[in-house]
Amino acid sequence: MKKPGRGIIIGKTPDGKKAVTAYFIMGRSVNSRNRVFVTEGEGIRTQAFDPSKLSDPSLIIYAPVRVLGNKTIVTNGDQTDTIYEGMDKQLTFEQSLRSREFEPDGPNYTPRISGIMHIEDGKYNYAMSILKSNNGDPSACNRYTFAYENPVAGEGHFIHTYKNDGDPLPSFEGEPKLVGIEGTIEEFTDKIWNSLNEDNKVSLFVRFIDIATGEYETKIVNKNI
Repeated sequence: MKKPGRGIIIGKTPDGKKAVTAYFIMGRSVNSRNRVFVTEGEGIRTQAFDPSKLSDPSLIIYAPVRVLGNKTIVTNGDQTDTIYEGMDKQLTFEQSLRSREFEPDGPNYTPRISGIMHIEDGKYNYAMSILKSNNGDPSACNRYTFAYENPVAGEGHFIHTYKNDGDPLPSFEGEPKLVGIEGTIEEFTDKIWNSLNEDNKVSLFVRFIDIATGEYETKIVNKNI
């Protein structure tokens, strides 16, 4: 995972008892790297590590994780709030995102990636979304939603913003990548954090949610502490 960007993983533990999500941010600029994750309610938000170095908060200060009843929302931008507010008004995950597009950061036009986890009556399903420009053309927005019913134990899916390095940065393509989910929350957190590029990694959030009870455990790792 040497490519810069942000990524979301959602899946299920090998014993089938816990829903899993992880969200990481990476940064190429001083502004992007000057961040930490802090808890806010049942979710998290980004915060400037050194407020004096914060030059443009518009695309870097947001709430990546919010909880709406039995739903956990994870995204790479302020569309977390869009999804929360839409689903609170009985819109679906996909409908809620209809009002949003990729980020206005040309020439990269960074995709908006989002995930929703739904746990109810001992059942668990999740969906992931990417909103991206049409191969770098900002006049068109391509929308993709991937839904996973009755997820398989020990498996997860990983979606991230950029395919690889480039100028401009090419957007992620295709279905979310199939990944293995293994170990305790500590082991899983360490594995992801250690796999990220040392120079670019900024923060990581991991949550394991008990599918039977809805109780959860969270780990946050910040490079700036």
